[in-house]
Amino acid sequence: MNVEIPLILLVALIGYFGIKLIRPPLWLIVVLLLVGFLLADTLLAPAIDSGTRTGVDVINGTTK
Repeated sequence: MNVEIPLILLVALIGYFGIKLIRPPLWLIVVLLLVGFLLADTLLAPAIDSGTRTGVDVINGTTK
């Protein structure tokens, strides 16, 4: 049985509970979001995408 959860819902839940439980300062949240946004337009973006896809495949058990 496979359960499919939209990625944005999963990220929102992790973010919500992370902020509620860990209580990081607001400036740290803004810096992490900004750095993530800026990394998406660098030479590291393909490596991040590949690593993310590989991680998802490992979790789902669909590796070749």
